[in-house]
Amino acid sequence: MTAKFSDPFLGLTAQHAAWGAEQLETFNEFMPMGEWSADLGQCLYRQSGRELRISLLGSFDVNEHSWLWAWANPGFAGSPVVAAAERLRAYGQAHGLSEFTEELVPLAGHDDPRRAVETLAFTAMGVLGAAGYIGVQASPDGRAYMVPDDPQVPRAEPDAITMPRVLLTGAGLVGGSARRVVAGYFDHHDLPQRHSDDKLSAGLPDGGTVDVLFDDLDRIASVHVNTGAPAVAQPGG
Repeated sequence: MTAKFSDPFLGLTAQHAAWGAEQLETFNEFMPMGEWSADLGQCLYRQSGRELRISLLGSFDVNEHSWLWAWANPGFAGSPVVAAAERLRAYGQAHGLSEFTEELVPLAGHDDPRRAVETLAFTAMGVLGAAGYIGVQASPDGRAYMVPDDPQVPRAEPDAITMPRVLLTGAGLVGGSARRVVAGYFDHHDLPQRHSDDKLSAGLPDGGTVDVLFDDLDRIASVHVNTGAPAVAQPGG
């Protein structure tokens, strides 16, 4: 029998999909390619001369196809570097999500365990509101995953030109509700929303609006962006 993540967990993945894909693009543009090193005792990660404060999420055993949360790792449990992982455990306990509360999450039964671990880290990033996530080959048998906890990492801003692509990309990453993907994106950016049976609209920072229409199968049918600009006061007005 093929394993899968729980429906509540997959719903979270959908909620964070569009924002997460957009933010990862920003993060990857910010981080230079090249050699890396980490000092987990100091919560520091370095790559090609750029240094970031990070928090350790967990590790993936590439042979056993299992995920070990950092808070459950005897080498790091209780240390500052597992702060983000601890927040996820608390979130999982509050919302009944075993993916965040089991010390060891088995992924061998998934169709693609490596994709499953990326989904786990991606969803963790979304729940934390982190500015990205990092996955590196830490040993021949293991990959380590971290999230930045550093204000120097830029945050993506909603952009009228790229928004249709961002929303469609996010909806394409998951097989669930496209409405949830879009609503989650608007929530992450604190955009005021208006809901109707087949449409979700939001106000944009430039004064414009975006209208997203859905079909009967809860897929995105169209995205219409109307750009605007704040009114300029006229002399003598």
